Amino acid sequence: MTGRIRDLRNLGPATERMLAEVEIFNEEDLRRLGAVAAYRRLKFRFERGVSLNALYAMEGALTDRDWREIDRDLQKQVDRTA
Repeated sequence: MTGRIRDLRNLGPATERMLAEVEIFNEEDLRRLGAVAAYRRLKFRFERGVSLNALYAMEGALTDRDWREIDRDLQKQVDRTA
């Protein structure tokens, strides 16, 4: 399970490059860290250049769902921990 980030649902080459800058290089790294921790790293590194949509996209990638399908309860839960 060391697939490329860009091959995951919702994520592409730009996200892959940004995640690499915060030492998340592949699917295994992202899964090990989780969407919330990865989002925190991105926010720390890129500040305003990262929106909550990135968090939802990563959560969707890890659960194989479109980021827009993440239900409201999960969005609220993730928002509180981010």
